[in-house]
Amino acid sequence: MSNKSKSSDFRKQVGQLLIMGFDGTEMSSRLSSLLTRFQPGGIILFARNIISAQQTHKLLKECQALVSTPMFLCVDMEGGRVDRLKNVIGPAPSAADVFASGDRKLFRKHGNVIGESCRAVGFNTDFAPMVDLAFRASRSVMSSRAVSDNPKEVILYAREFLRGLHDAGVLGNGKHFPGLGEANLDTHHELPRIEKPWKKLWEQDLYPYRVLRREFPFVMVAHAAYPAVTKNGTPASLSQKWMNNILRKKIGYRGLIISDDLEMGGVQAAAPIEQAAVETIRAGADIYLICHNEEYITRSYEAVLEQAERDRKFRKRVIDSAKRVQTQKKKLLSSIRWKQPAAPESVKLERLSRRLWEFSEQVRLATINRQERG
Repeated sequence: MSNKSKSSDFRKQVGQLLIMGFDGTEMSSRLSSLLTRFQPGGIILFARNIISAQQTHKLLKECQALVSTPMFLCVDMEGGRVDRLKNVIGPAPSAADVFASGDRKLFRKHGNVIGESCRAVGFNTDFAPMVDLAFRASRSVMSSRAVSDNPKEVILYAREFLRGLHDAGVLGNGKHFPGLGEANLDTHHELPRIEKPWKKLWEQDLYPYRVLRREFPFVMVAHAAYPAVTKNGTPASLSQKWMNNILRKKIGYRGLIISDDLEMGGVQAAAPIEQAAVETIRAGADIYLICHNEEYITRSYEAVLEQAERDRKFRKRVIDSAKRVQTQKKKLLSSIRWKQPAAPESVKLERLSRRLWEFSEQVRLATINRQERG
């Protein structure tokens, strides 16, 4: 193999470590150039990218056509406050609203109706459920995204939601490791310092990851500092102790570790984008998310590439993660029988919309009945 071919192959490996977002609702020359150049492991869409079911399907299909390997086609769809498809198919109830019904069948159905909506427009990965505990400290930040302060109840909901997603042919994700239940700041804007001792973190916040370690295709790592554990202010998303020593070795997680969006204020407070991309991979992440800024995508990709070219140990770290991503991707997409769906027809969309409405009514009535029973 020529040096040029080796270089091209390694650039593709570096691309596997990136899931990128972008502006716009249709393919553009700039987006086409980015996808062709970086060959990312995945893309993520937000409400800003989504106008209609047909447009979303077309955009995802055109993005995939420019990348030589299957991608993780991602979206954040929890229901409630975090609902990217509410104006396309219909609103889904929040995790807290569904949990309040007390009905495990509805927990699974929540994952299933959200999964069917995602799959219908072309997504194969949903960054949900959230397993942060609903402690008082984070109530103003998390609100209806968190279901309970009892980790066993969180596991009950999350396990059923994941199964519902999988039944619909969509991959799920556990977030935000090691837990934002005690965070009174929003990591989108600031870096929370969670002053909680290791023993309590292990018994409470980490319990869902310990129990569900074989059921999460991805674990997303938070931009929050836990000084009682790391003895410094390093975010978990840049911490080898959290990702490698605790998540991989102590908990025994074997799936894919993904950083939360590196554009968020929580990590930008600790490191510029280039350093954040390098350090999250060095610390143990397999994939990093950059959800918006084209310049940040380019700078982070080039920083990882350049660091790998001058640091043999880091190069091995990149190669190991790229291999894990490729192996897990093949396994995971096969498990959900993934193939690009046909463009959604209006009849199917109407049926999905109706199903979502009926599900919301089931949740409402079940919650009322539970309250009346006391």
